[in-house]
Amino acid sequence: MTSPVGHPATRNPAAVRPLRTDPPLPAVPPVRDAQGPRWRDHPELGEITARLAAAPPLVEAGEVRRLRETLASVARGEGLVLQAGDCAESLEECGPVQADHRVSVLGQLGDHLQRSSGRPVVRVGRLAGQFAKPRSQPTERVEGRDLPVFRGHMVNSEVPTAEARRPDPRRMLRAYEASGAVFEALRGHRGERVAGPWASHEALVLDYESPLVRADPLTGEPLLTSTHLPWVGERTRQPGSRHVALLASVANPVACKIGPSATPDEVLMLCQQLDPERLPGRLTLIVRMGRARISEALPPVVAAVRRAGHPVVWLCDPMHGNTVKAAGGLKTRYLPDIIAEAAAFRAALDRQGQHAGGVHLEVAAGGVTECVGGPVTSQERLTERYTTLCDPRLNPEQARRFLNTWA
Repeated sequence: MTSPVGHPATRNPAAVRPLRTDPPLPAVPPVRDAQGPRWRDHPELGEITARLAAAPPLVEAGEVRRLRETLASVARGEGLVLQAGDCAESLEECGPVQADHRVSVLGQLGDHLQRSSGRPVVRVGRLAGQFAKPRSQPTERVEGRDLPVFRGHMVNSEVPTAEARRPDPRRMLRAYEASGAVFEALRGHRGERVAGPWASHEALVLDYESPLVRADPLTGEPLLTSTHLPWVGERTRQPGSRHVALLASVANPVACKIGPSATPDEVLMLCQQLDPERLPGRLTLIVRMGRARISEALPPVVAAVRRAGHPVVWLCDPMHGNTVKAAGGLKTRYLPDIIAEAAAFRAALDRQGQHAGGVHLEVAAGGVTECVGGPVTSQERLTERYTTLCDPRLNPEQARRFLNTWA
């Protein structure tokens, strides 16, 4: 493996824009990073983060500015976003051919949505860095043994042994190299089309993200160079979290997942932190509430954000709130539930005169059988090709059937 090399990171803390305080932000106690890998005592951690801080940026400032301008047009109602890709990327599937195939599938799905909707579509992949996953429990039981839970290839291995599940910060260097390979594929495809594709991932492992902050050479603002569009997840979106503070400090367009427990006041606090100057294209809210709760939980959140004047991009993640266990114990999702949540999302936005800006999907590049619906006709077929590292993904045919409903 080639280790990251390059120029030392530069930072300009004075360039961080101050938060607006109208209305004033209430005091928020700091939130412990419960999702952080337990590797603080690893003897190589300091050296590894120093190597990341000295590594070349994975994205360029000009790319980030162009994406933000493109997302601003979506915020104005002039287009849609398709954010799609793996639940958790594999470090073993980032070679040139594999990366090119994944990017090609994203482009094809974007073309499909553009044809079915009649609107320009921004393609944003869950790729080139989606190597870490938040988990609800620190351990899991495998074949009668309690093991540390798998947290993505940036942290540990899915192999069910105590040694493989031990968090290893050296994996961050492998993730950096793998991300670079996928970015090469992205840039090749971007030359073929105006509307992307771009990269995004959850900014979960702060030991990886923080060293990759650089100064924009044009503006001096801090820029997160691990990806174009970082997001903060449902489990780390608390207004006092270090994850929110990181995204608030950088000039990238940023996103935040919003689940059914989020109150309007909590979402407004997040908007004030992440979008203090109310700039179109700056903030995307990714709604993941589940078909049973979205019609009740989403409207007051939309109303509060609209009244506060935040020109956010509203995306629907209709998958994460609809995960169930099949009879055999495998996690799955039903395509009709996914379609129903998206329809309820659009109805809630339409009633308040807001633009439904697009969708956020977990989609495999191949014909997996992890979700039920379309070509996967029953739960009994899930075991035919169930290969996800974490959560169940749509296959491309299921994704196309879903996108046909966004017309």
